[in-house]
Amino acid sequence: MRTGRVAYRAPLVAVNEGMFFLFGGLNKHKPWIETSYHGVITENMDTVLLDPPLVALDKDAPVPYAGEICAFKIHGQEAPFEAEVLNRTSGEGVLRARGPVDCEQQKEYTFIIQAYDCGAGPNGAGWKKSHKAVVHVQVDDVNEFSPVFREPVYRATVTEGKIYDSILQVEAWDQDCSPQYSQICNYEIVTQDTPFAIDRNGNIRNTERLSFDKQQHYKIMVTAYDCGQKRATESVPVHIDVKPVCKPGWQGWNKRVDYEPGTGSKQLFPKMHLETCDGPLSSVRAMVELQTSHIGKGCDRETYSEKSLQKLCGAASGSTDLLPAPSASTNWTASLLTDSGRDSDLIFRFDGRQAANIPERVVPQNLTDQFTIATWMKHGPSPGLRAEKETLLCNSDKTEMNRHHYSLYVHNCRLVFLLRRDFTQMDTFRPAEFHWKLEQICDKEWHYYVINVEFPAVTLFVDGVTYEPYLVTDDWPIHPSQIDVQLTVGACWQGGEVTTPRFTQYFRGSLSGLTIRPGKIETQKVISCLQACKEGLDINSLESLGKGIKFHFNPAQSVLVMEGDDLESINTAMAKVSYINSRQFPTPGLRRLRVTTTVQCFGEDTCISIPDIKAVVMVLPPSEPRITIAGVERVTWPAAELRTATGVTLFKDIRIISTVTKSDNAFSSGTTAGTSGVLEVMHNLDYCDVLVIGEELNPEHESLEIHHSSLLGKHLDATNSTSGISIYGVDSMAHYEQAIRQVRYHNWRPAGLSERKFRLSCSELNGRYTSNEFNLEVRICLTRWTFVCLRFDFLALWSSTPPAATVVIVMCIATLVAIVVLGIYRIHTTHQEGTKGDEDGGKEPEMDWDDSTLTITVNPMEMHDFSGQRQYISVLLRLKCSSNMWSKINMLVFAMNHIYFAEYI
Repeated sequence: MRTGRVAYRAPLVAVNEGMFFLFGGLNKHKPWIETSYHGVITENMDTVLLDPPLVALDKDAPVPYAGEICAFKIHGQEAPFEAEVLNRTSGEGVLRARGPVDCEQQKEYTFIIQAYDCGAGPNGAGWKKSHKAVVHVQVDDVNEFSPVFREPVYRATVTEGKIYDSILQVEAWDQDCSPQYSQICNYEIVTQDTPFAIDRNGNIRNTERLSFDKQQHYKIMVTAYDCGQKRATESVPVHIDVKPVCKPGWQGWNKRVDYEPGTGSKQLFPKMHLETCDGPLSSVRAMVELQTSHIGKGCDRETYSEKSLQKLCGAASGSTDLLPAPSASTNWTASLLTDSGRDSDLIFRFDGRQAANIPERVVPQNLTDQFTIATWMKHGPSPGLRAEKETLLCNSDKTEMNRHHYSLYVHNCRLVFLLRRDFTQMDTFRPAEFHWKLEQICDKEWHYYVINVEFPAVTLFVDGVTYEPYLVTDDWPIHPSQIDVQLTVGACWQGGEVTTPRFTQYFRGSLSGLTIRPGKIETQKVISCLQACKEGLDINSLESLGKGIKFHFNPAQSVLVMEGDDLESINTAMAKVSYINSRQFPTPGLRRLRVTTTVQCFGEDTCISIPDIKAVVMVLPPSEPRITIAGVERVTWPAAELRTATGVTLFKDIRIISTVTKSDNAFSSGTTAGTSGVLEVMHNLDYCDVLVIGEELNPEHESLEIHHSSLLGKHLDATNSTSGISIYGVDSMAHYEQAIRQVRYHNWRPAGLSERKFRLSCSELNGRYTSNEFNLEVRICLTRWTFVCLRFDFLALWSSTPPAATVVIVMCIATLVAIVVLGIYRIHTTHQEGTKGDEDGGKEPEMDWDDSTLTITVNPMEMHDFSGQRQYISVLLRLKCSSNMWSKINMLVFAMNHIYFAEYI
């Protein structure tokens, strides 16, 4: 393609000078062209199609040069075109582009063109030019660009249930210059199976009614086509949110909240807000209820035994548990139905056919004017129109008559306590029946009932709240008689006035922890402690609630009521409502939540109905502790030690530790770094049992004992029997260790016994977590030569010693033997010298032993006091043996502490 202007050049034609002379003066006329031209060129092409065609004429034709066309000249440097002569004689020419022509840069060009003849001769002198003609060139477009959307993403929100003519409009554009290729002729939804359609103008509408419950968000992809059917390179995303029809209610809450044990307080509704649809409200009242009736006795409480809980709460001692766990000594509850419920709660279920007689040895005696009856009870309405009495506790005549001395029963959702006092000199009416009518009695939920008797006043506590009887009836005192009485649980014993004695007035419901404490009444502080929930509702940052918010908790902190006249304040307050569980090992599982809301408008009682919220708190399982008991599993004791007044300690070096698997939600407090993968966690125990394996102890000459002083300053008690010792109470593992180390074994006649075996086990949370069973074997050595008693321990030590340490152990044993032999010899010599001195009339004994090295001084009159010698032997062994081997010969040192040189003498 040519890029420069066409310059006039004389034709390279050989002519004779004669011809030039002949025609040289004949160039009389100017070339002629049309006055205007219209041309079309397609972008990126080089030839312009002109209408009319580019042709120049000259009247001087056919005169050479003068009648020929040599050039076309374009005026206007900005015009990217050039003209070329195709035929000089005919004057035909062509218009070309000097370079690429882009329609998007310029669509049209207008410029001037003139034609030039060849002049009068070969040198081009005397040329003539035509008039100026106007050329108008139009650049035709090529569809080289794809449509592009004006926005990278489109968003819209619609209300459910409405059909829209246009939800939103998408718009694309094209860089091409022509109307054909630059205009968008069609839009299309690429996403399949959507309830939307789009028209040629990009308006999106829904084809069906949308439902917020069915789908809350849609994402569709849209593409565009230009009028040349060129498609957009990239589709555009369109997001359409469906909002519900404005319905008053709480929004922004989760149906489930997970709670990790040990994390303290956790917000339940951090992003929740109340939608009132712009109603003119004047006040809002919201009640949040935590429902935990399915867990144990009504909520996550401590599940220690009743005795342990009473000691933990500081209750007075002397209470009698009438519904203990079945055992050899408490077998009257073995026939009752039990419902473990959750978390090892001991629950007895009565279905109207079970009852238990309390043994006479267990029945509390001498119920004076002060005593307390307490129990957990879960009870529903009694069947039938004329419901019978349902007896929880009854003390009645065992035979002959049918007098009820005292009883506690339910009748028509009323709790009644009967107390008939014995006859005295005063033959007058006295208060005998006390009635309470409460909703709790028949609501099928767990409640804690405590009856404090300070005759003639009787007070009922339900879940720590005091209730006075609504009715008190009087009766005559009971005349004294020699008839025995029977105390029963779950029914009342009818021993007289019937052919066959039987139970009657059966109870239908569940009981737990039924106790009687004679002589004292329980304080409200202790009652609150015994029934206190360890989980409940909480409010974070009370100071930030605002002055316009009023709130109230029930005693169990399971119900929270908040009131306010400002919607924003209510929303802020609800966001601070939290769940908290202070137990170290909470009961895992669901806790149901319910929020009930009442909105009051100006001048009206209620104007907006707010649906209740139902959600759950999921308490995740805690990291379960592994309780491990470790210590020496075999000990050998001389028989003489067993016969002493102090006996022998069984678990002198016992160690109790508890570990949990190391994890992100490990306990935040009370932990210390342990071995790889685990954490040592400090928590309480509630009992440890030392059981005799094999035959029980013979009480005539054997016993297990723990001195009362070992339990002072601790929340511990102990009971013992021929089968072992039970130490119980909620206390630390360290205190249990200290107590267990004081357990002593006595045997005043060990001659017929070679060994005794004991088993130690501990528990947390009433058996929810139990330790390993630690077995201890006590070997009894009967020989007079005490040192022989160590042979088993030496063999055991030897068998567990690696070869490299054997030499050291042998040296230590040799040293020990040498010291013992020298000691015995010294004692024997001293004894002989003392005897000889007596025979010689008190001669001064000669010193034949150099004490400068061993510094052992023996007084033969102090037969059993060899603590100094034992300490010296221990120190000497430490010096003789390698320090890193000392742990291997602890048993030897322990054995030396039990050598009795006196036996040898």
